[in-house]
Amino acid sequence: MLIAQLSVAGEGDLYPLPPPDDSVNIDSISIDSVDLDQTALDEFLAGQSNLPWVVFRAAHRAANFPALPARARAVLAALARTVDANRPYAAIFARRELLTGRAMQSMRTFYRSLDDLEAAGLIERVPQKRFGTAGLFGRAYLHLTEKSAIVLGYISAPSAQQPSGPQPDEIPSSNAEQVNEPDHSFSSPYVTVADGAIYKDLFPKNQKRQPGDLPADLQRLLSLGFRQFLIFKLMREAKAHAKLLSDVVEATWEHLRNAKRPISYLRALLRSPVDFGHQIRAKRLAAERLAEEKARAASIDATILQCAGHTFIDSASTRLITISSAADSIMVHHCQEARPRVATGQWAAAFVTALNAREVVPATSGQIQDFRLKCNRNRHTVQSTTTTIPEHAMPRTRTSTINDRLSEMKKMLRATCAGVSLENREDRFGEGSEHSLPVNG
Repeated sequence: MLIAQLSVAGEGDLYPLPPPDDSVNIDSISIDSVDLDQTALDEFLAGQSNLPWVVFRAAHRAANFPALPARARAVLAALARTVDANRPYAAIFARRELLTGRAMQSMRTFYRSLDDLEAAGLIERVPQKRFGTAGLFGRAYLHLTEKSAIVLGYISAPSAQQPSGPQPDEIPSSNAEQVNEPDHSFSSPYVTVADGAIYKDLFPKNQKRQPGDLPADLQRLLSLGFRQFLIFKLMREAKAHAKLLSDVVEATWEHLRNAKRPISYLRALLRSPVDFGHQIRAKRLAAERLAEEKARAASIDATILQCAGHTFIDSASTRLITISSAADSIMVHHCQEARPRVATGQWAAAFVTALNAREVVPATSGQIQDFRLKCNRNRHTVQSTTTTIPEHAMPRTRTSTINDRLSEMKKMLRATCAGVSLENREDRFGEGSEHSLPVNG
């Protein structure tokens, strides 16, 4: 199946067929346009191209131009396909890559072909112009001359005499519409027609992917000698290294500010395998924790100041808590203790936690009286238990049996310390006594 069928890309049954005697003779260059156009028409009707008929015929004429070398004909055909058919004198807005691709030539051959076309008077090469004071070159456009426009068939050749042919009454109805159609009049291009938008605009106004201003966290780089476009370039380099320029600058700002060559130092940081994003997240997490601790400490201090000079009691009515008027100490009195205890350390956080959990509530006068009565009852109970002495607490008297047992224990302890058992010691004492007996006789 062809890409463009005749019913889709065709122009109907009417085609601008050339007149019978349509020969172009420009500066001794003669083209038999009848045979060329007939061949082009046959190829066009075969459905081998989806180009309009005018462009297809112009490319066919350029490819078969006899007075040019093959390389120049290929470039002229590429220009015929690229130029606007309704404005053949307008600038050819195309890159070199597009034209070399359509002509299937290298860049050096392409420039040689342009020289051939310019020498033949078929194109006009406008010199490049500089943009303002920046020193950048703009685009260099190509223009078709009147000679090439006539050769390619975009405009009709000027004729001094009326062309011979059938009278208007004898013209068929199929060609009458073509004759009655007004020809396009093309005026010479204006002197600045090729000076459109330059390729490199220093201050673009219609950017979509890049904002006009720098991010707020990168504005401080301007004070270190960074240009705005350099910062955008560094943002692209940071993205290529899987980093964010904002994270790198935030993590190393102190070192970057004191660096002698901050641009080189920042690029070295972008190439390093350090995860600056993790450092920033860790710093932010530590800052959030510190802020939470400060907020919690401020809340605790405010609560303690509100409770200064008040008395509280726990839910079991066993402890009476009194906060000093200066809110710098707390006095806790347990019902089973004779005197209260005073705390001056880190007691505020535990007290506020118990207060929020409703484990400690403000004490009323009735609860305070009941707590004091409970303390008095506990004190009397303790005193009564201490006056009665139990029997097992009475001292024991030493008897003879106890003395004998103590003597045996002392002997065993001394023998053990000397490393000799008690039985061996008795045997030694027995042998020594036998040898020491006097001999009579």
